[in-house]
Amino acid sequence: MDFFTGVDGTRLAYHRSGDGSPLICLPGGPMTASAYLGDLGGLSARHELVRLDLRGTGGSAVPEDPATYRCDRLVDDVEALREHLGLERVDLLAHSAGAAVAVLYATRHRDRIGRLVLVTPSPLVVGLEVSDADRREVAELRGGEPWFPEAFAAFERIWAGDPGAGDRDAITPFMWGRWDDTARAVAAEQHALRNDEAAAAYYTGADPAAARAAVADLRARVLLTAGEYDVALPPKRAAEYAGLFPHAEVAVQPGGGHSPWLDDPAWLATTVAGFLR
Repeated sequence: MDFFTGVDGTRLAYHRSGDGSPLICLPGGPMTASAYLGDLGGLSARHELVRLDLRGTGGSAVPEDPATYRCDRLVDDVEALREHLGLERVDLLAHSAGAAVAVLYATRHRDRIGRLVLVTPSPLVVGLEVSDADRREVAELRGGEPWFPEAFAAFERIWAGDPGAGDRDAITPFMWGRWDDTARAVAAEQHALRNDEAAAAYYTGADPAAARAAVADLRARVLLTAGEYDVALPPKRAAEYAGLFPHAEVAVQPGGGHSPWLDDPAWLATTVAGFLR
């Protein structure tokens, strides 16, 4: 673990692993410590991964001003990290909710962004809606899974606007390509690593209309990965998201969920490394 200082003096942590050209990696959650990303399915064999613990998570200090948890304010921490590393330009990878910071960074620092990788990104930053019908269509693909009846019943209660106390936990298997012991362990780890106070503030600084306008003329090349089974961003909505950028491509992981480095590590590492190369 190494450290640098944010623009407001907050001590921030990052983790380096692997060899090759550096790739700054932003975690999702939102506001979950970056440890859950691991080596992104072996991507560290091809790139030096620089995992940032967003302020208030992992090894990074809690800031004096909670407003700095906002995704638009966190952009300043990414730029401070770039300067600390002495990089002229950065390739940037973000998972899930981390895409909000990555997209805002790319549009605010256009001369500093190299390539942008959005791994099963949340589309909230650009105001792209994923409907209940979209999620139902993907969820029904899992009908043969042993956990399906209970989880699908919970989803139906949520869609009907009458969720039970445990229903949001009950639909967790739909986020994973394989709901096995590894997925259960990682899901528990992610929950433990999340800063709920910071998460509550994360999207308060978002301006979807402005973000959509800003990405429309972004020169950087963008890779957006989606999972065939990901109810958070179904493939057809991933394609719509990519269509907001002038130079974007979509890669859909067969049988994948929201964490592609666990569902098929080699697929993710090969796909991302190929794009960056």
